[in-house]
Amino acid sequence: MKNLQENILEIQANIEESLDKVGRTKDEVTLIAVTKTVDVDLIQKSLDLGLNNIGENRVQELQRKYEEIGDKATWHMIGHLQTNKVKYILDKVSLIHSLNRISLAKELNKRAKDTNKIIETLIQVNVAEEESKFGFKTGEVIPFIESILSMENIKIKGLMTIAPYAEDPEEVRYVFRELRNLKETIESRNYKEVDMKYLSMGMTNDYKVAIEEGSNMVRIGTALFGKREYK
Repeated sequence: MKNLQENILEIQANIEESLDKVGRTKDEVTLIAVTKTVDVDLIQKSLDLGLNNIGENRVQELQRKYEEIGDKATWHMIGHLQTNKVKYILDKVSLIHSLNRISLAKELNKRAKDTNKIIETLIQVNVAEEESKFGFKTGEVIPFIESILSMENIKIKGLMTIAPYAEDPEEVRYVFRELRNLKETIESRNYKEVDMKYLSMGMTNDYKVAIEEGSNMVRIGTALFGKREYK
């Protein structure tokens, strides 16, 4: 098993190689360390090695780790977010990747307004329309954006997707390409309060292909920390 530092260097080299392959040499890709079930000591070690973006799937786990690490990390909520748990993380996360329904948008806006805060979020898109995953269908995204334009305390900063697992990541290249095309369509509409800054797509198995298709934010756990047992 390689150590954490070697894993980070290998991923960073792969990111640079993927950018170079498609001529994106001046672009930057944010590496988010997915720390589901990873203990605080190992997260702290990753921070010491220069990884400052931490992604958590569960509110309770994020809360617990935040109590020990605090704002030494930039926190991302990357998992499904229940409406009744918004209040627990609003003051802790810098970006929510999983805005996937109108009820969540309303709760985020209400809570953010109550605390005089602007919450930045990505719209989760279920490009492959997998029944096991959350997110809007591609064709539902623009109507959703237009339905929340009046919500002043939410700032849309881009899109997120999770591709189906495939042994050969080329099989899911279409997912990333479709999300990039959607991003470009949204940009062409020039919504005043919508910014397509981030394309959060690509995980351990497919992040190189995702970057080739335009990703500038990858969420990686296994390639950093090894395989973990999920309860």
